[in-house]
Amino acid sequence: MNKTLKWSGSILTVSALAVSLAACSSGNNGSKGNAEQQTSGTESAGSKETQPPKLSQLSYWVANHAAAAAQMKTYAEMGMYQEREKESGVKVEFQHPPLDPAQAKEQFNLMIVSSKLPDVIEYNWNDYLGGPEKAIQDNKIIKLNDLIDQYAPNLKKLLDEHPDWKKQITTDNGSIYAFPFLRGDDKVRVFFGPAIRQDWLDKLGLSKPETIDDWYNVLKAFKEKDPNGNGQADEIPLYLDKDLLNVDAPFLGAWGINNSFYQDNGTVKYGPIQPEFKSFLETMNKWYKEGLLDKDFAAPNAKLLDNKMTTNLLGATATYNGGGIGKYAGLMKDKDPDFKLVAAPYPVLKAGDTPIWGQKDFAFNGIGAAITTSDKNQIETVKWLDYAYGEQGELLFNYGIEGESYTMQDGKAVLKPELLTPSNGISSQQAIAKYNRATWSATFVLSDNFQLQYLALPQQKEALEIWSKPTVERKMPLVTPTQDESSKFASIMTDINTYKDEMLLKFIMGVEPIDQFDNYVKKIKSMGIDDAVQIQQAALERFSKR
Repeated sequence: MNKTLKWSGSILTVSALAVSLAACSSGNNGSKGNAEQQTSGTESAGSKETQPPKLSQLSYWVANHAAAAAQMKTYAEMGMYQEREKESGVKVEFQHPPLDPAQAKEQFNLMIVSSKLPDVIEYNWNDYLGGPEKAIQDNKIIKLNDLIDQYAPNLKKLLDEHPDWKKQITTDNGSIYAFPFLRGDDKVRVFFGPAIRQDWLDKLGLSKPETIDDWYNVLKAFKEKDPNGNGQADEIPLYLDKDLLNVDAPFLGAWGINNSFYQDNGTVKYGPIQPEFKSFLETMNKWYKEGLLDKDFAAPNAKLLDNKMTTNLLGATATYNGGGIGKYAGLMKDKDPDFKLVAAPYPVLKAGDTPIWGQKDFAFNGIGAAITTSDKNQIETVKWLDYAYGEQGELLFNYGIEGESYTMQDGKAVLKPELLTPSNGISSQQAIAKYNRATWSATFVLSDNFQLQYLALPQQKEALEIWSKPTVERKMPLVTPTQDESSKFASIMTDINTYKDEMLLKFIMGVEPIDQFDNYVKKIKSMGIDDAVQIQQAALERFSKR
């Protein structure tokens, strides 16, 4: 399952957003006013309140996904949305930015400054400059609290039953700003981690690595002992591009830190300036020099990764359970029956230690569908979105169409075998994507019953168990700076992130000697990292008080 560009603290910095910062706003009571305005607009003198105008069309901006894009032009062709249109009579015009994350962000920035927005925008609103509360104040999206209370009984019931979910989707000011994507159970919150070729380990008589030293020895063997058996020294021991280095610290976490902000017993710290970061860089530099780390790591390329994996060149990487282990098993099933990519534990420095860092989402990861101020029928849009959180919506959004993609057995939805083990050369994620978005994200509650079926292979079930072991105790929740803090934080971190990412590559590739690390730290401190840490600390304390 692909992870969606979700990390706390990422900030939009495109200058075009300055227009939105100056926009006037109805602020925190905007949604109530909108609700009252729509209701009063449907009444005539001396008559009782009538229903709002019937919703017939909806414009909806949302990022596309590779599994869907390979088969359809828009989500409007997806089974669940076609079924939803039949049920509701609402035709949805989906607007998708390019698949490339940078281009998608650029399109969002250009769109959000417009005076005419789509009715619904599904996005990680923590990436909006100033956070979701600022988007409300900028009069871009509406506050949903009153509308949910009055017109979204399914979501309201869930939030009443799960106050921790409500805390996560609420701003420090108490605003609910989007219909959220929620991972309902621990089983659906873990889906990413280190992976290694078990067939190569078996051929060389090696055990699965647990420590950083174990990994070094295994990668050396992959490079030198021809595990793909073609008589050539063409093996790539480890593909770990610069983006994967950032995602939940798959190797950096062995040193107890990450590549951004984290909290240690309630105290916020910045990983890239810690002494442990220097040790990590020394290790990665050694691996790079010895040819253990793929030479293309500085230029992330998903198609290149797929090619290296499916041409039997790659020994290990960090990947997803469905969109990685499951995908490659399907693609290699007929091509190489011996191929077996399996999960490896998040590495530690000392054998027997429990890993601190690993991938585990909170129930809410920041992605949600916000209703914009351009929507002329907000009440009915709320009702349309709320459907996904009810019993019928749960079935549609998790499993697709009964009889086509799933059947009911003993009161439970069961995905059809042809979706889990497709025989037409596509992955199970692509097969399921014809019917729904359950393998990445949408505005609904992801079911653990779906997840346990989607992880159909034994190695996928094992991956869930292995990758669930880290404590994840230092992960920052989805905090947001205040409006005043936001501009300062963005100004500081834009420059720091650019410099830090540049130096990360230089240190690993040996362009910059490691003995310059102290100067690198001094530079980041001179750029204001201590102020940024203080902003994150204040935001963490506010989050704790929500």
